Amino acid sequence: MFVSWRSLNICRTVISPYAATDFFSVQRRPAVAGCSLRPGLCTSSLRELSGKPYNVPPSAEFVARVSGIPTMAKLPYKETADGLDAAFVGVPIDTGTSNRPGARFGPRQIRVESAMLRAYNSGTRAAPYESLVVADIGDVNVNVYDLKDTCRRIREAYRKILAAGCIPLTMGGDHTIAYPILQAVAEKHGPVGLVHVDAHADTSDMVLGEKIGHGTPFRRCVEEGLLDCKRVVQIGLRGSGYSADSYEWSRAQGFRVVQVEECWLKSLAPLMAEVRAQMGSGPVYLSFDIDALDPGFAPGTGTPEIAGLTAIQGLEIIRGCRGLNLVGCDLVEVSPPYDTTGNTALTGANLLFEMLCVLPKIKYY
Repeated sequence: MFVSWRSLNICRTVISPYAATDFFSVQRRPAVAGCSLRPGLCTSSLRELSGKPYNVPPSAEFVARVSGIPTMAKLPYKETADGLDAAFVGVPIDTGTSNRPGARFGPRQIRVESAMLRAYNSGTRAAPYESLVVADIGDVNVNVYDLKDTCRRIREAYRKILAAGCIPLTMGGDHTIAYPILQAVAEKHGPVGLVHVDAHADTSDMVLGEKIGHGTPFRRCVEEGLLDCKRVVQIGLRGSGYSADSYEWSRAQGFRVVQVEECWLKSLAPLMAEVRAQMGSGPVYLSFDIDALDPGFAPGTGTPEIAGLTAIQGLEIIRGCRGLNLVGCDLVEVSPPYDTTGNTALTGANLLFEMLCVLPKIKYY
């Protein structure tokens, strides 16, 4: 027998395996007297944040995680962002990588590992699927032979997503993708603030004669006026460099640079309070390179650097973005060929869920 969550009161109805039904769409129904707000057979219908039906992933209590076609968090797949408040979208490229390839397979593996995700955030009590209409809208049709054409395709795809009033939650793919995404974001919102979590500044001017690659996106963004430079913070930067001060250019633009040495052995909650004050009420984009985390936590990436952030600090950074006017997020540089345990993709999936949980208008219990 199959089980479907059939309404905003999340009554779990056992149905015939042959009955036609939508396994994800949650429709309004009257409250059921005596139902508890805690997980159980039924939950009272007090979720009045939207007139739209919500998409709720099926519970692994009733639908096996290993079943079905993998989508992000086992959400429904949609062809477009129309009617969605937020959408998971993959950008499967690694044409811009400078070291180990494989990030083109990142979106696929993140989706596979995301089967572990559940509907509520137990740490923050966020209820994203009671707040926003969310779905997986698949991948941008990239050109794996032409990076510049791929950037054009990404930019055009994100223009459509943003025009639908949808907030994109992106699965990379290498960090090159942040450049065309921010081109589309800035077209809609103007120059945005940026919370950039990474081992690398990604502000090189040119690499091997090329201006576009995963080491250059934020240099290009500054040149084109896509960023509000006084509202940019880079967190977790580290590693050997090509000069004594690898981050001089970032500071000269007005970025706040937080090298990893400032993060060691401490909570980043106080830092994020300062970041929230820096970002203010304007639009903000969150870009998280998985190599910001120490390779002990996230080995499956193309340019690992030792002595990085912990997974706990990664959560603190994202949860610390609660209250910001987030207009888009990405999680990039997961390289499954170097991720022998799957833990890097699993971590990436969880970080993307945390990003969803801090978007504007999310309900908290």
